[in-house]
Amino acid sequence: MTNVLVAHSSDVEKANFYKKTYLHVALSILAFIGVETVLLNVVPVELIAMMFGQKYTWLLIIGVFWLASILANKWSLSQSKSIQYLGLGFYILLEAVIFLPLIYIAVLQAGTVVIYQAAMLTIAMFAGISAVAFTSKRDFSFLRNIIIIGGFISLGLIVGGIIFGFNLGLWFSVLMVILASATILYQTSKLKDSYTTDQYVGASLQLFASIMLLFWYILRILMSRRS
Repeated sequence: MTNVLVAHSSDVEKANFYKKTYLHVALSILAFIGVETVLLNVVPVELIAMMFGQKYTWLLIIGVFWLASILANKWSLSQSKSIQYLGLGFYILLEAVIFLPLIYIAVLQAGTVVIYQAAMLTIAMFAGISAVAFTSKRDFSFLRNIIIIGGFISLGLIVGGIIFGFNLGLWFSVLMVILASATILYQTSKLKDSYTTDQYVGASLQLFASIMLLFWYILRILMSRRS
């Protein structure tokens, strides 16, 4: 099979690409759950508390996460399959580390039920958005600039909140859920135009990242309702 753009491939090749992409997304989520469970059981509580207790520590973690995410994404699009999987695995580990303090606080506040509820809502929203992207004949290219601008604004607000100590509040989480949903819609609609038939690992990483962003803010919204 030649590695051509998915949009220019045969129907069989397209179906195979989508099947592999979403299989890798599902496996990434399962791997994330496994790694997160291990971290919650082996990382000392004092270290977890330090992650969200010291603002500059959290700022450093976000900076490292951003740089490492770029590296992981680059690896996931490599010509080498082993390096592609290294990139995806590295990114899953990064997400598990970033989520560690949030999951820990969620379990303390409301137990595992709130995490389960957030996960079910995330999966339902992802499935619905994906269905819209695949069945709609609309061009969602206009979302690209909105996502980029929204991403920079939200990052600036997050960094500002960490440095100056202000709470972004419930409405920020709601807006981030909307931004994450728009990102999933755009990415899904552009899968065929952005990747070749052998780049399903890179495609799955992009979708996985957006799902995790959606899950993060849905979980924060549910937690705020219980606090």
